[in-house]
Amino acid sequence: MLPMQTSCHTVLTLRPAINMVAAVVCIVGMLASCSEPEGTTASSAAKQTFTDCEGCPEMARIPAGEFTMGSPTSEMYRGAEAQHQVTLPAFALSKYEVTFDEWDACVADGGCGAYRPEDNGWGHGKNPVINISWTDAKAYAEWLSRKTGKPYRLPSEAEWEYAARAGTTTSFSFGETITPDQVNFDASPNGQNRQRTTPVGSFPANAFGVHDMHGNVWEWIEDCWSDEYTAETPANGAPFTRENCQGHVMRGGSWEDYQGEARSAARVGAFTDDAFPSDGFRVALSTQ
Repeated sequence: MLPMQTSCHTVLTLRPAINMVAAVVCIVGMLASCSEPEGTTASSAAKQTFTDCEGCPEMARIPAGEFTMGSPTSEMYRGAEAQHQVTLPAFALSKYEVTFDEWDACVADGGCGAYRPEDNGWGHGKNPVINISWTDAKAYAEWLSRKTGKPYRLPSEAEWEYAARAGTTTSFSFGETITPDQVNFDASPNGQNRQRTTPVGSFPANAFGVHDMHGNVWEWIEDCWSDEYTAETPANGAPFTRENCQGHVMRGGSWEDYQGEARSAARVGAFTDDAFPSDGFRVALSTQ
């Protein structure tokens, strides 16, 4: 995906759609332990949702906390990443990936650049919107901000992983492995490969009440791509940014990817204007 990256099968994985144009993807792992503020539990947080307008995404309140980004050498499918502590304030994250219904509402209201992405014949409705670039995702967040008067945005890497883990330290919020009954991913040759997206919320939520953090579609992240965590990596949950950032992070894996790419820790880099049938997003909002 990004020209500065090189491919090595043991630590890097090519996104199939990007590989067709000879771009390269890095997968790096991150593993963390998660803590919650006193008096807050994952189960109580899961019940806290809100919607700021009709047709807008349902938002889940994510409690403040601290966790360790980076993974131990024992994690399967692990990439190259340094462990570091991150402390995050409370925030909100959309309970589901943004759907075609929600995207179409943006277009009907004069937003999102009037872009109508193809659905690959899978239908609109509650299916996650696909064929979305980082630029497109930003346009939706900007429209949502104008509509609600609140500063909606894309999540940072730290926010995304913290929400994906929901208090767990395993490779997935469901444990060290996943099944097609829990996640929409390519489980072949011994398991199901649906070869398409599924409607959002088709699979169980994690302990924070958020669905599809593993699989279904890759999710665009605010952060600029970085091959490794360094001293410049924010420790407060903010996104990593730089001037002339041409590539951004994607998280979560998709319907066409194997389980290693759907880990809570897995990440890839993509060009800002890449948009493929495996690409979608969700939105975030600061709450303190």
